Amino acid sequence: MALCCLLIHLLLFTLSSAQNDFFTSIGHMTDLLLTEKTLVASLKDYIRAEESKLEQIKKWADKVEALSVAANQDPEGFLGHPVNAFKLMRRLNKEWGELGNSVLTDLSGAFISNLTIQRQYFPNDEDQNGAAEALMRLLDTYQLDTETISTGRLPGSSPDSSQHSILSADDCFDLGKVAYSKSDYYQSELWMVQALKQMEEGEMPKTADTATILDYLSYSVYQQGAVVRAFEYTKRLLKLDPTHQRANWNLKYFEDVLGKRMKVKERKGGKAEGGQREGRPVDHLLERDKYEELCRGEGLKMTPRRQSRLFCRYYDNNRHPKYVIGPVKQEDEWDRPRIVRYHDIVSDREMEKVKEIAKPRLRRATVHDPQTGQLTTAHYRVSKSAWIRSFEHPLVDRINQRIEDITGLDLSTAEELQVANYGVGGQYEPHYDFGRNDEPDAFKELGTGNRIATWLIYMSDVSAGGATVFTDVGAAIVPKKGTAVFWYNLHPSGEGDYSTRHAACPVLVGNKWVSNKWIHERGQEFRRRCGLRETD
Repeated sequence: MALCCLLIHLLLFTLSSAQNDFFTSIGHMTDLLLTEKTLVASLKDYIRAEESKLEQIKKWADKVEALSVAANQDPEGFLGHPVNAFKLMRRLNKEWGELGNSVLTDLSGAFISNLTIQRQYFPNDEDQNGAAEALMRLLDTYQLDTETISTGRLPGSSPDSSQHSILSADDCFDLGKVAYSKSDYYQSELWMVQALKQMEEGEMPKTADTATILDYLSYSVYQQGAVVRAFEYTKRLLKLDPTHQRANWNLKYFEDVLGKRMKVKERKGGKAEGGQREGRPVDHLLERDKYEELCRGEGLKMTPRRQSRLFCRYYDNNRHPKYVIGPVKQEDEWDRPRIVRYHDIVSDREMEKVKEIAKPRLRRATVHDPQTGQLTTAHYRVSKSAWIRSFEHPLVDRINQRIEDITGLDLSTAEELQVANYGVGGQYEPHYDFGRNDEPDAFKELGTGNRIATWLIYMSDVSAGGATVFTDVGAAIVPKKGTAVFWYNLHPSGEGDYSTRHAACPVLVGNKWVSNKWIHERGQEFRRRCGLRETD
């Protein structure tokens, strides 16, 4: 653009000079030759700049085309890799926009018009930030390092490098900034260090620079209480930019803090207090560690003796007419609470049809707000869901009837079939499916009582992550396509079974589809009779 302005300016200067009678003086005419020479040089610079820009655009287009070809061979599998999903969000939210701004300097009206129309459907900053937070969540939950995520070599991912993207130094820098904006200085430090590492290995970023990264790092480690490291980062920054005003002020402040700590150490004759503990920030979820251990397959509590009492069997629900000849395969997953899995409960064709019906109407999943009694979105549930009524398609009616026949419960008061698809690092943190005693208005608007039981169908395999874990008892149920798990949320007395607190672990690699049926109390009076004790 600057070259264009210079070119126009010189042209205007040349035209205006015609009023100065240059033809009457060869000396003046030589000035015109100099002007023309400058114009030609400027024009050549402009052409080279355009050619360089077009070459960069061509390389970028070739890279995206190759990625698109690989992605469209298995779209869901490709997007099941969280780095691929993050990069897609970043490309559409940021890089395509930057490309459009670059092309605006050219006469590519058709492309700009098309891009302008399509951009209204692109992801926004919230989407990109959400994908960034998902990568951080996966790093924490599965105890990965930034190098593993940056190279895309995640556990369970394809070894074929064409099937996953890598994070550039700019990507890592952006992730660090997102963490910084959320006051997650632990993650901000990790990603800024990764960006710096990749730059030191020779990568040439477009937006990140060493001085800016060191500035972020200095404050991030200081917020974690690591004043010595903050001091060192600040000194490195000042070597690059001695005039950096904030860094100069910070250096003096850190020197004062360290000086005071040294005096305290001398007075106490021991170690100086180190300030805040470094590491992850304080979390709202008290059972975070246990939840994440279970997601990683650690900390399972079942003893071999208890495990020996779990069996697989052919199940006909007390000789139900539909299952006497063809019983279903039932497997005990856990004893207390009793969790059972039914194998081959839905066919591939049935699952694909359910997905087809649900996909156009998927919306951000909601949770029940105990304060208002209303459904609302929440950061701890990252998925989209759709509700399908039984009359909408015969298949849904058949699935509902199948659930009723196998469980022996009345589904006339159950909620509609809910279909959910988890997003990048999709999860649902520990929760109860039933309304607790401190939620007297839970499900009041339904008029069907509490949720007595949960039926959960896994409609896809998941390459890594995505388990259903029960945090109070240590159970971890791995998704298996075509199977369903079932458990009671309430004791026979109607009291809530608090051992059923469960969660959906973040999806590390893969695309997780589930459908569930929440069955309510009304209509079960003679199908599951009350016990005489509260815990019966």
